[in-house]
Amino acid sequence: MVSTRSAFYSKAVHTHRVPPHMYFVVSAVFHYLGPAFAVLLFVRIDVLGVAWLRIASAALVFALWRRPWRTWARLGGDTRRLLVAWGAVLAAMNACFYLAIDRLPLGTVAAIEFLPVVALAAGAVRTRANLVALVLAVAGVYLVTDVHLVHDPLGITFAVANAALFALYIAVAHRVATSAPITGIDGLALAMLVAAVIALPIGLADAVPAVTDPVALVAAFGVGIASSVVPYVCDQLAMARLARATYALLVSLLPATAVVLGALVLAQVPSIMEVAGVALVMVGVALHRSPTPASEVSEPAMREVTA
Repeated sequence: MVSTRSAFYSKAVHTHRVPPHMYFVVSAVFHYLGPAFAVLLFVRIDVLGVAWLRIASAALVFALWRRPWRTWARLGGDTRRLLVAWGAVLAAMNACFYLAIDRLPLGTVAAIEFLPVVALAAGAVRTRANLVALVLAVAGVYLVTDVHLVHDPLGITFAVANAALFALYIAVAHRVATSAPITGIDGLALAMLVAAVIALPIGLADAVPAVTDPVALVAAFGVGIASSVVPYVCDQLAMARLARATYALLVSLLPATAVVLGALVLAQVPSIMEVAGVALVMVGVALHRSPTPASEVSEPAMREVTA
């Protein structure tokens, strides 16, 4: 019994030693691998079909990995409602995102998506240093993202809806990671199953062509793993040890990460403005100080270790 407990705490401390920001960096990198597969899917399957296949493939991976239904029975009503709400947010957010990028430049969608996240970060600013960090990050995102004014009211509507849902995703996911009576990853697995069911009526018909297209099915699993499994799991591991405002500020790394990956992987040479934007984001993130102490192994982090 003593050795088992010692091994448990040793593993918890080891996991805790990984800086939570590193989990976010992994999330950011994989966040941009998904669209590479989505490009292949867009030429074969309609937009909502791609969105549902992404959710469904991720739900299947989580189901095989975590067997989330085993924990559903022991959860209370409040936790169940929270996870159902999370699933609904995931379903709607993914659908709106794909509908938006089908009509607008990705840079425009990214810039709109960042606006409510800025509000989450700004709402918790308590020090001058964090205010400066926020201003620098916002300025950096503005320089990095290729924002164009586009006369497409429907596309703008989907982009704004996606932005609001993304902010809601951060709020709900952070609550599950830090307070729900279930590990964040198991909660995510249940929420993804809920999302697959909720999105079924709007995406199944468009996804049917993939049944007879092995390439599309493989690409769908690639999208699900790269865009929903790896980044969302890393989100939970990061959120368990980061304040919500700190995580919201880190979201500014997403467009900066896209520029860096484009230069390293795709040989897309960034402009001077993009390089300056990346630098501002990096300085802003470096200046920010989280109000949450990171010197102790937190209860949420300990719960993740037992999963």
